[in-house]
Amino acid sequence: MAPGSRCCLLLLLLLLLGVLGAPALGDPGPLEDVVIDRYYIPKICLREAQMGDFIRYHYNGTFKDGKKFDSSYDRGATVAGVVGVGRLITGMDRGLQGMCVNERRHLIVPPHLGYGSIGVAGLIPPDATLYFDVVMLDIWNKKDKLQITTLSKPERCNRTVENSDFVRYHYNGTLLDGTPFDSSYSKGSTYDTYVGTGWLIKGMDQGLLGMCAGEKRSIIIPPFLAYGEKGYGTVIPPQASLVFSVLLVDFHNPKDGVFLEHLEVPESCKRRAVTGDFVRYHYNGTLMDGTLFDSSYSRNQTYNTYIGKGYIIPGMDQGLQGVCVGEHRRVVIPPHLAYGENGAGKHKIPGSAVLIFDVHVIDFHNPADPVEIETVFRPEGCNATTRNRDFVRYHYNCSLLDGTRLFSSHDYEKPQEVTLGANKVIEGLNSGLLGMCAGERRVLIVPPHLGHGESGARGVPGSAVLRFEVELISMEEGVPEGYLFIWHGEPPANLYEQMDLNKDGEIPAEEFSTFIKSQVAEGKGRLMPSSDPEKVIADMFQNQDRNQDGKITPEELKLKSDEDQEKIHEEL
Repeated sequence: MAPGSRCCLLLLLLLLLGVLGAPALGDPGPLEDVVIDRYYIPKICLREAQMGDFIRYHYNGTFKDGKKFDSSYDRGATVAGVVGVGRLITGMDRGLQGMCVNERRHLIVPPHLGYGSIGVAGLIPPDATLYFDVVMLDIWNKKDKLQITTLSKPERCNRTVENSDFVRYHYNGTLLDGTPFDSSYSKGSTYDTYVGTGWLIKGMDQGLLGMCAGEKRSIIIPPFLAYGEKGYGTVIPPQASLVFSVLLVDFHNPKDGVFLEHLEVPESCKRRAVTGDFVRYHYNGTLMDGTLFDSSYSRNQTYNTYIGKGYIIPGMDQGLQGVCVGEHRRVVIPPHLAYGENGAGKHKIPGSAVLIFDVHVIDFHNPADPVEIETVFRPEGCNATTRNRDFVRYHYNCSLLDGTRLFSSHDYEKPQEVTLGANKVIEGLNSGLLGMCAGERRVLIVPPHLGHGESGARGVPGSAVLRFEVELISMEEGVPEGYLFIWHGEPPANLYEQMDLNKDGEIPAEEFSTFIKSQVAEGKGRLMPSSDPEKVIADMFQNQDRNQDGKITPEELKLKSDEDQEKIHEEL
């Protein structure tokens, strides 16, 4: 091997021994500065400790041999102070700067940056090198402001929180290092309070301002806007920054009234609801966070009530004023116009909850309403119109005011037939058919007290307003109530003799029928209108055949006018 090669090999071996720390090289000597080992650095570091910052940290202090000389853990309290201004030993002042919250460091502090040649009597000997294991828990500065981060926000936001509003919110509260200290979720109820009136720490009073119902925020509050030097109990240390994750459930102001949003208003609105009207409506009731607490749809039945008379919560009494039939309206009701501080419905409606009702008005009426009649078509030259006791034939379509189809005469082979004023149809329809000409068409709006009332009928909801489209097909002049037949003039003289066609002194059913039919055919009288005149004549004969022997005698035959006169005398 060449001499030059041996020289190079010797140099390489010396370098390797130096790297491996061979004993032959000796002690490197005293440290000139703090040795910092950042053995854990969090992934997220929002801020590093700078000179003049207030910090809170835990530490263990040991000597080189591992013997502990001090520990904040043993005292059960973190250390709080200002970094970089000489209030700590120089080595600690330097070693803590640049740290992040939750960062962990090993610090080796040489004597001249620790307690020097004097030490601490009974605790730290002179010229001692100190070893610290530190975790940073909190960093803040007197110049700090509230840090607000919006995590999510609803698309719709009609109003935001202002001072003096009453808020209901959920929260998770942690220290800056993530240590939880309180949560409304664990209590199963929101935190309910006024904003800006001193009921909250200053930072929360400020942090809730401008929030929308349903908004989520992260609010970082420095100690001087929280619990400051005293902390709070055992859960919040002195000089602790607080982090709140807040969900604003709802809010209102004691001065708030009902808020109305007209979602859909029909083009035609002939009348708007007023106090004293009876309204039928469907609704979904939700809290401001969207939680459904009640729905008429789930019961498949409208909610029916008077408005403005105290039958419902004040907010709904107000919110339904002025609605149109068919209108969709959103009614936002503050708690003092709803269920107040106590809530309702076995926790379905919390205390102090703002309620939102999405309402669809099906119909409304007033107990004083008459039948509403709209003439759609009336033929020219209309001289004869319908009266009570007339027999009419008509077609109809019946529906609810929301357009729900109920019944139609077109579903049957023949038109509907009825004698008006004979209590064969609901009162409102009977009224709406009066005064009509053959061929006339009408739309009738019948309130429930003139229809099927509170109980409704088969296929008709209770308290429903009905809409009829009617067309009068034909009409026959009727007879007075209680009559089956009347003469157009005076009845024939010697009536019995004329009715006894074969002059045998008795009138059987065949003779009676023949005579009555001849009177009708000659225009001398008319039968009660009916689809079956034979039945009407048979009823007349039965009424006159008082002993039911199949024939009428002179003693049995009496005009109804005479019978009515006899009854008057009996009553007298």
